[in-house]
Amino acid sequence: MNLKDKIKSNNFVVGIIGLGYVGLPLALEFCKNNIKVLGFDLDNFKVKKILKDKESYIKHIPTEHIKESVNKKMLDATTDFSRLKNVDVIIICVPTPLNANREPDLSYITNTGEVIAKYMRKGQLISLESTTYPGTTDEVLVGIFNKTGLKAGKDYHLCFSPEREDPNNAKYTTATIPKVLGGLTKTCGELGKMVYEKVINKVVPVSSTRAAEATKLLENIFRSINIALVNELKVVFDKMDIDVWEVIEAASTKPFGYTPFYPGPGLGGHCIPIDPFYLTWKAREYEISTKFIELAGEINTYMPHYVVERVYHALNDNKKCLKGSKILLLGLAYKKDIDDLRESPSLKLIELLEHEGASVDYNDEYCKSIPETREYKFKKKSIKLSPATVKKYDLVLVSTDHSYYDHEMIFKNAKVIVDSRNAFKKFRGKKLYKA
Repeated sequence: MNLKDKIKSNNFVVGIIGLGYVGLPLALEFCKNNIKVLGFDLDNFKVKKILKDKESYIKHIPTEHIKESVNKKMLDATTDFSRLKNVDVIIICVPTPLNANREPDLSYITNTGEVIAKYMRKGQLISLESTTYPGTTDEVLVGIFNKTGLKAGKDYHLCFSPEREDPNNAKYTTATIPKVLGGLTKTCGELGKMVYEKVINKVVPVSSTRAAEATKLLENIFRSINIALVNELKVVFDKMDIDVWEVIEAASTKPFGYTPFYPGPGLGGHCIPIDPFYLTWKAREYEISTKFIELAGEINTYMPHYVVERVYHALNDNKKCLKGSKILLLGLAYKKDIDDLRESPSLKLIELLEHEGASVDYNDEYCKSIPETREYKFKKKSIKLSPATVKKYDLVLVSTDHSYYDHEMIFKNAKVIVDSRNAFKKFRGKKLYKA
C-alpha cells in the first residue's frame, strides 16, 4: 500500500522527533484521531514519564490525555532512533536557538537530519516544523537526505509546516490553529496536507517550503517590532508621567486600524526573541540590512536593563541601595500560567540584579527550581509566599503575572513593588512603581 492510500485509510504511523512544547501536543492530536504515534526524544525522562508513569511533564497538557493515548496503544515513545524505519511520516519538532554570536544554530536540525538519513526508506514523508530561515528545508535537509541515494520528491517526500503553538492559550489549540504548509514538490505538498488535515481543522497550502518558512518569520517579526514599539513608548511616556497601559487601553477602543500590543520586562519564549534574527542572518547573504528587525531587537534586549533601572530608582526613593538589598521576583516563566522558561526575561533580571550586588529570591509555583542552561547556572528554588515572607524583602519585582498571585496580600505587605506587567493596576500608592 502506498503512502497516499495509507493516509486515506488512517493506516499510517507518525513519528514525531522532539516531545516538547510542540511535539507532545501534536502527538496527542494524532492519537485522539486514532492515528498511531511513535515519539522520539533524546531525553529518557520524557520517555519514562510517557510510558511508565503515564504522566504529563508540561503544565498545560493534562495527564489524562497521555494516559488515555498510552492505554489505547496509540502513543509509544522511545530514545531508539533506529525505529524511524518503522514509521510512515516523520515530523521534526526540535529547537532552533541562536549561538553565542546571535546567529542561527541549526545543529539540532542537521543532527536530526543525519539520524533520519541513517534509517529513512522509500515512500516516507518528512515534515520540518522547527522555525528557521527560508531555504533550510530545500538546501540543508535535501542535501543531507539525498546523500543516501534517495531523491527528494521521488523516493521520499518533504515539506515544511511551521509550528504555531501558544502554550496555555484558552482560545486556540493545536487543532484549531490553522496550519501553513509548503511542499518541496506538488505531490509533497498534497501528501503533507492530507496528513495534517487528519488533526488540524484548517491547512493553508503555500507555493513552496521557502514561502512557508518565511510565513512563520513574518508572524514573529510583526510581533517583535510592535512589542518593541510599545516598550519604547513605555520609557518615553514614563518620563512624561503618562501611564502607557492606560494609553493602550484607550487606543484599543478604536474598532479598526489598531492592534494592541503590551510592554513587558523583555521578550521570552522560543519564537519572538529568536526567530527575527534568522531572517536578519539570511538577509546578509543577499546584501540586505534588516533595519527594522535589528532596531526592534535592540529595544527589546534593553528592557531588562530598564526594569533594573526602575528597581534602582524605587529603592533609592525609599533610602535603600540596590547593592545589599533583598529582592523577591514574582514569576519565572516567560508568560503567565505556564511552566516554560525558554528565553525568559526573568532569568536575565536575576543575573543583572545579582551582578549589582542584590540578593534575589523568586516565587513561581510552575517552576519549582531553575535548571542549568548554557547561559545561566542559578541554584535557586521557588520560595513559598506568605505575608511574613513578603515583608522580609526590600522590594517585590513582578516579572510574570501568574493568576494565582494574591495581589491584595502582596500589596499590603510589600515595602516597595516594581510592576513590569501592570498586575497591580487596581492599586494606588507611593510604594508602587511601573516598569
